[in-house]
Amino acid sequence: MRIALFTETFLPKVDGIVTRLKHTVDHLQRMNDQVLVFSPDGGIAEYKGAKIHGVSGFPLPLYPELKLALPRPSIAAAVQKFQPDIIHIVNPAVLGFSGLFCSKFYNIPLIASYHTHLPEYLQHYGLGMLEGVLWELIKMTHNQAALNLCTSTAMVQALSEHGIERTSLWQRGVDTETFQPSLASLEMRSRLSKGYPDAPLLLYVGRLSAEKEIERIKPVLEAIPNARLALVGDGPNRQNLEKHFAGTPTHFVGYLQGKELGAAFASADAFIFPSRTETLGLVLLEAMAAGCPVVAARSGGIPDIVEDGVNGYLFDPSDETGAITATKQLLANPEQRETLRQNARKEAEKWSWSAATQQLNEYYQKVIDLHPTKK
Repeated sequence: MRIALFTETFLPKVDGIVTRLKHTVDHLQRMNDQVLVFSPDGGIAEYKGAKIHGVSGFPLPLYPELKLALPRPSIAAAVQKFQPDIIHIVNPAVLGFSGLFCSKFYNIPLIASYHTHLPEYLQHYGLGMLEGVLWELIKMTHNQAALNLCTSTAMVQALSEHGIERTSLWQRGVDTETFQPSLASLEMRSRLSKGYPDAPLLLYVGRLSAEKEIERIKPVLEAIPNARLALVGDGPNRQNLEKHFAGTPTHFVGYLQGKELGAAFASADAFIFPSRTETLGLVLLEAMAAGCPVVAARSGGIPDIVEDGVNGYLFDPSDETGAITATKQLLANPEQRETLRQNARKEAEKWSWSAATQQLNEYYQKVIDLHPTKK
């Protein structure tokens, strides 16, 4: 099968969408499918055997790490040359419209997937009044696809409620080799805590952006005696967060990847995740695979992953003390924390990237088979 994949974000950017797409491309290529990736130009021409067609763009004003790559004639020419059996548009916004156009123009089956809950982001950037307009744009785009994949049951429901048709669940996946409890180390714990390895260590991993609501971790940190906080990642809100956490034992670590990131998860006492805008939260699965107990908001796709009191703790995001109570409960009982660690790892082991990609491949084949004028 030949797959043209259009995405608004790809390597070298680091985020949950890129993580999923990296593993998806890798496993599709292993299954002897051929993938051509269309993405904003990141200086990379190939990944795991798949060619990357980089499209020049410009930084998004509110989020400079993201590039807007505008449609151009060279894209259609590359699609025509590649002769894909199916086009998959990921989070279609700008570049995705090129995939949509090529699907219509060349009569190629189209599938779309929804990964970022953009309407929920707007309020964090002072643009809440545009939420209704954005939902209409999302509906207009996604309803032209033969199938719309979501990464959690909550997002399947949300899209359906807003008039998006033909929705299905694309199952989660996690790399249980890169993320495992055995990577825990005193050296990493000392690094994250800036020399206080015996102190309670709280961890956040992900984008440092407004919609992640990372500032809500500060009261948790202040409520636990001698606790330290490590923020792993980077993003457009870092400067504001550095001011917000000034005077607290918070370490801005920057990006970590691979086994180093796995060691960070495995070495922490609790992973704190206050975001209310997650379509799934792959980073939670990575933490769980590494045996790090999670404390997360009961919102979006998170309850699909975290079972409260079994493999982590969920708190009501509208309760200002919810995260504090849950974190204190986690840290107060070492035996229960160890049980949570073990259960978290068991849950993560259920979800392989190979199984998630096999499911995707079956979705592709179904859409191709139902297309009125198959090749």
